[in-house]
Amino acid sequence: MNKLLVTASAVSIFVGLGGIAAAQEYTIGVSNTVQGNGWREEMICAIKAQALDSGLVSSLNIAHRNTDAAGQLEDIRNLIQAGVDAIVVNPANPEGINAAVKEATDAGIIVVAVDQAVTEPSAYVLSNNQEEYGYLGAKWLFEQIGGEGSVVYMRGAAGASADDDRDKGFKRALAEFPGVKVAQEVFTGWQQDQGKQQILDYLATGIPFDGVWTSGIDNVIVDAFVESDAPLVPIVGADNAGFVGQLASVDGLVGAAVTNPGSIGGAGVTLALQILEGNAPADKTVLVAPELWDNVSDEGKAKIAEAQNPNLDPEWPVSVSIPDFTTYTTEEIIACKGPGE
Repeated sequence: MNKLLVTASAVSIFVGLGGIAAAQEYTIGVSNTVQGNGWREEMICAIKAQALDSGLVSSLNIAHRNTDAAGQLEDIRNLIQAGVDAIVVNPANPEGINAAVKEATDAGIIVVAVDQAVTEPSAYVLSNNQEEYGYLGAKWLFEQIGGEGSVVYMRGAAGASADDDRDKGFKRALAEFPGVKVAQEVFTGWQQDQGKQQILDYLATGIPFDGVWTSGIDNVIVDAFVESDAPLVPIVGADNAGFVGQLASVDGLVGAAVTNPGSIGGAGVTLALQILEGNAPADKTVLVAPELWDNVSDEGKAKIAEAQNPNLDPEWPVSVSIPDFTTYTTEEIIACKGPGE
């Protein structure tokens, strides 16, 4: 599958929807398998906000629940039966929903997988570059501890393609630093309570370690250190509002946030509409490159200061938009209203 690499700040192959005559309105289906996670909730709100702002979407048909690939197969088939024009899907895993994706595209429905990829070649993929997310944060962490020591490796959900890709990036960085070892590896399931309890349990063992890499469950990890009165170690997380705030305010915290915008959902709506309007990109896969903001360098401190947003839920990424992909305002994504709402 061909891939086109873009950055969140310079997406040049797409044009805005403002020049498209609103001659037709579309129904867009949405399938998401994780509910109650701040990142996924922002993704859904971005989908709603972009659909409303585009002026081209008459309604959204959203299947948003905690389920697995089997449940998502059912949800996508229900969307096909409902006669949607396009489906924006965050897949449970790369292969598990391919049969339903193929059924959708065979029926003339545009399918855009966001955040994570599917391997069905008829689908489009618009994703944050998850392997680079893992690599950038891990490399920074290993450098920060001087290339020696042990780290706690707090992954996402087992079997999710984003977790697999991040693991590839983490392992790529690990291979560059033979003096660094993994003291503990856990799957948080991208659940705040679970991740916090896991780090509390490990802190209680008294086994020393030198850093923590998290797959976006981050502010509660800092909370666990503070509440336990444990010495802080360098911590890597995502650009979630709570963690970005901690990077600027918690005394003694050394850390870095790697961008992973939930607004990729809104970008998926834009891509689906452009394809429906006859403006399909040349490549089926588009990757948005992450950035790393640390609170050690002057450049990183400036990025962190600029990104502060107390109006956002602590679990929401502060990167609420992607230039040239999304057109809504911050107020509109927070309102979380779609067409007809």
